[in-house]
Amino acid sequence: MKKIYKSSVQRLLFLFLTLAIQINIIFLVMLQFKDYFLYFYIISLAIGCILVFYILNGKSNPSYKIAWIVPILIFPIFGGTFYLIYGGNKLSKREKKKMKNQNIKMKSSLIQDPNVLDRLEKESEYAKNQALYMINYSNCPIYENTYNEYLTPGEVKFEKLVEELKKAKHFIFLEYFIIEEGIMWNTILEILKEKAKEGVDVRVIYDDVGCVMKLPYKYGDKLEKYGIKCRVFNPFIPIFTNRLNNRDHRKIAVIDGYVGFMGGINLADEYINAFEKYGHWKDAAILLKGEAVFNLTVMFLTMWDFINNSDDDYLKYRPENFTNEKYLSKGYVQPFDDSPLVNEPIGETVYLNLINKAKKYIYINTPYLIIDNEMATALKIAAKSGVDVRIVTPHIPDKWFVHAVTRSYYQSFIKDNIKIYEYTPGFMHSKTFVVDDEYAVVG
Repeated sequence: MKKIYKSSVQRLLFLFLTLAIQINIIFLVMLQFKDYFLYFYIISLAIGCILVFYILNGKSNPSYKIAWIVPILIFPIFGGTFYLIYGGNKLSKREKKKMKNQNIKMKSSLIQDPNVLDRLEKESEYAKNQALYMINYSNCPIYENTYNEYLTPGEVKFEKLVEELKKAKHFIFLEYFIIEEGIMWNTILEILKEKAKEGVDVRVIYDDVGCVMKLPYKYGDKLEKYGIKCRVFNPFIPIFTNRLNNRDHRKIAVIDGYVGFMGGINLADEYINAFEKYGHWKDAAILLKGEAVFNLTVMFLTMWDFINNSDDDYLKYRPENFTNEKYLSKGYVQPFDDSPLVNEPIGETVYLNLINKAKKYIYINTPYLIIDNEMATALKIAAKSGVDVRIVTPHIPDKWFVHAVTRSYYQSFIKDNIKIYEYTPGFMHSKTFVVDDEYAVVG
């Protein structure tokens, strides 16, 4: 562990040193042209004004626009430069073409059963409309015949995941923002190594920034030696670029096409309270068995093909190809995702739809209460209309400055009849949303 930690620290120090050198080079270049600073400033101001008009005419959220316009106008040199680096589209033309092709393939693979929509409409026309929105913008169908089990805290998800991994006969797909060596990951890794020896197709995707302090450099090469296929999403190159903030924040596990896990729990020991990092870690996940798992499978494969420049046949991984068991459920399940190509805040819109239709209550767990004016207004209107709105946030934060923003909402929310609670034993990392005993989102 000490060796791994040392390697991770060395890598992080190298990355920060490289970025610091680039910043110094920029300042040195500016100093060389200090005699022409006035001209440089006027040109930067002109470029800044063009950028402001460009941002104002864009389709992004007004809060996002203001967040960029203010620094560009106050600090035209640095504000404009940072927008050009970080504010634009984070995909190259080549990447957009690849992703567009995969979105087409995803849409052709995930076909909505019209009978399911018809039955849903008979129960609730609103629920059908909500499902159609997600079908149209995330290409993800809604299903019946899917067993679902809410798992909390992380220890429960870990136990269930280990149990299901041991049953794998055909393939295991894991896609996580954070993987860190310790009790949780080492236990899972031993199972993956054994399954790879048995001929199971084992694939792992992890995010490079999420694991920069968690795993040693080129950790994927180590997994490949065990027969585990591994790909790293957007390797962190220490160069100022608009791709730095393009991250894979998913936590998805798919086993043999008909068992799936998703939610907020990464593969690291703090998520299962193997050690106390910010008090007791409260988190949530969901276990799915049945037809709806195919959405998760296709999500994983589109990401795998994007990174790997490959072309998997998604239909080979349909649940019915690996099990004859029929999983029944009383409700409907619709795993969904989003895409940088879709200029649509899918997750936020789903929440807003649920808030606006709530009749009795809205219960929210969230680690970070950082929302725009539309979301805040919707919650306040619901509470003023007699809906019981309750929000649970952490008492012990993982990032003090983010928690300060979270707490800045408390006074105005409480004034408008929204109940705010803090999870006093520690850190609340769950992202859950429940409305009227009818709708729930586990994010």
